[in-house]
Amino acid sequence: MDVERIEKAVRDILIAVGEDPDREGLRGTPRRVGEMYAELFSGLGTDPAEELSPRFTATYDEMVVLKDIPFNSVCEHHLMPFEGKAGVAYLPDGKVVGVSKLARVVESYARRPQLQERLTSQVADVLMDALAPKGVAVVVQAVHTCMTCRGVKKAGSVMITSAMRGRCKSDARTRGEVLALLHP
Repeated sequence: MDVERIEKAVRDILIAVGEDPDREGLRGTPRRVGEMYAELFSGLGTDPAEELSPRFTATYDEMVVLKDIPFNSVCEHHLMPFEGKAGVAYLPDGKVVGVSKLARVVESYARRPQLQERLTSQVADVLMDALAPKGVAVVVQAVHTCMTCRGVKKAGSVMITSAMRGRCKSDARTRGEVLALLHP
């Protein structure tokens, strides 16, 4: 991450909006914003699939669900935050992972310029690829400040996306079960 370049860009933005980046309250702002972006986009340097190791052999063949995983991300269209909760479920086929690994995958994908739709699909796809389960379901609910603080300004609006793979998509009973389990 080129934090110095971010700092220069923020300084230029402050000048462009008519501010003095050298005034007392703004002197450290370019540095703080540079450090913030390094943190918010730290997922760019990660491979979320690596979070799904080690995998354990298990004969468990019922739904595994982790819901209400809080996350923060940044909308790639306006570089404004969106935050919410993700629910992740999979139907094992001989392999399971530690529960914290599911939250780490969500975090890794959330920490990059993102679209909620892509985030949802990426989590589902990496679980399918890494665990080869019978099915995967991911449901993400988020509030987007690019919509609540600017533009249409509809505070309280929540966007919900889902991604279903394998039996969670093709089998109506499994889909119904997993959606009931993931429901808030």
